[in-house]
Amino acid sequence: MASAQKLLLEGVSDAVCFMLGALAGYGLGQAVGIDIFSDGYSGSSMVGILMVGLGGGAGLHLARIWRNRQKSKAALEEAEAD
Repeated sequence: MASAQKLLLEGVSDAVCFMLGALAGYGLGQAVGIDIFSDGYSGSSMVGILMVGLGGGAGLHLARIWRNRQKSKAALEEAEAD
């Protein structure tokens, strides 16, 4: 795969997984009754913002794990072909 395609795949997978993780954190916060958009910076609002950030970071980490596994599988298949 060309370098530009690899970089595009990396950027898109990072962005998609970050957004999915952030949405999961937001959804989890909503499920337990935490509103991150409430007036002011109350304690529950701060916890909700933290959940969104942690969810986004976890999604990004999972994207990188997925890409590393894909690289490993491709290298293994290439080694078996030789």
